[in-house]
Amino acid sequence: MSKKVIVIGGGPGGYVAAIRAAQLGAEVQIVEAENLGGVCLNVGCIPTKAMIHVAEGYESALHSSALGLKIGSVEVEWPKVLSYKGKIVDRLVKGVEGLLKANKVTIHRGRAELKDSRTVVVNGKTLSADAIILATGSDPAKINFPGADLPGVIDSTGALSLPERPKSMAILGGGVIGIEFASMYSAFGAKVTVIEMLPDIMAGIDSEIVAAVRGDIVRKGVNVLTNAKLTGAKQNGALLDVSYEVGGEVKSVTVEKLLVAVGRRPRTQNIGLEAVGVNTERGRILVDANFQTNVPGVYAIGDCSSPIMLAHVASAQGVAAVEHALGHKAAYFGNIIPACIYTTPEVASVGMTEDKLKTAGIAYKKGVFQLAGNGKSLIEADGVGMVKILAGQKHGEILGVHIYGPRATDLITEAALAMRLEATVDELISTIHAHPTVGEAMAEAALAVDGIAIHWPPTGKR
Repeated sequence: MSKKVIVIGGGPGGYVAAIRAAQLGAEVQIVEAENLGGVCLNVGCIPTKAMIHVAEGYESALHSSALGLKIGSVEVEWPKVLSYKGKIVDRLVKGVEGLLKANKVTIHRGRAELKDSRTVVVNGKTLSADAIILATGSDPAKINFPGADLPGVIDSTGALSLPERPKSMAILGGGVIGIEFASMYSAFGAKVTVIEMLPDIMAGIDSEIVAAVRGDIVRKGVNVLTNAKLTGAKQNGALLDVSYEVGGEVKSVTVEKLLVAVGRRPRTQNIGLEAVGVNTERGRILVDANFQTNVPGVYAIGDCSSPIMLAHVASAQGVAAVEHALGHKAAYFGNIIPACIYTTPEVASVGMTEDKLKTAGIAYKKGVFQLAGNGKSLIEADGVGMVKILAGQKHGEILGVHIYGPRATDLITEAALAMRLEATVDELISTIHAHPTVGEAMAEAALAVDGIAIHWPPTGKR
């Protein structure tokens, strides 16, 4: 008799876990209270990237004369932008439902609540299983400040469905979400101000990359304020006066919208964790190396349990969790997780940053290749950006790769695979890279580790 698995949550962690469990022969049921695909597909990764794609097209059209194209008047038809985003989301949501049905996964619509380690109640109906996978995701984090409940104060979900294109926006938070929206709305023509409490934006990203990104978005018109604290927002007619403290002085900026983008919090309330005795810490479900909670047979994956809130992390954890639950050997490499930021051009990284290597006392060497020396990057993004490789001092093993440039989010997969296979810079160098591609810059950065990049002047390392 096949084992029974219940997955609570139909996001990128949940639906992938359900499909993998079905592939392994389990009888699978999945419960989703809202739309299949979760936050990422409905109000996160996918709609954001769809709108960024439109913003990049608009920005390119505005500067088309430099390419020899005469387009004429370029206008944004905002309702059509939202319609385009909606069509992409709708198609993918239907695709997820189709995949679940094709794998004979039973779909339940409604809110699920744990009754014990083997029982879930949905809409008054009791479901039983040998293993339960919690994949309930996360919600935008909220903070209290004077004016937080004003109509013009929005979160990332609201920022994806504004009825009109804003002419101005303040963004509280200079992390991944905040900087992506800053880049996007700036490209759409809005005057954007980013307010970040920390000394710099994009915490966790290599400082050399951050400096380059910050310089570029500032040149494009984004006002970036760091070491700045929001003090409140007041209504000013149809606008908002957003006040903040920086350098001991209180200042303000008048905008149409204030986007609060200060991260996300696990969605773990009212799902029966307390009744079953599942351990949590600050709302996050605690799990072991196999993603099993302290209650045998109950697993948790993705944003509800992981400090790294990324869709691909949730998917990988979902696969590992059901493989363990069904008696298979699971493989999860949590030390090799690529991160992507969809600015223009893009940012991507995997492995350790230079600051972390220094703090850990790890001997390393680095190679930086400026994309001004890469033909395809020159064509696509005027040569903006770099590829940076950090390698072990003695053996040349790849410790971290950090990219700022066109197609960075695609190129980072090569770096992640290289790290997974414990490749060295010599092996990257000896791998023939196609020309002309942005990917050639990976080999050039590997050469730069020893100061022998071909398409950049000597650096004096030899």
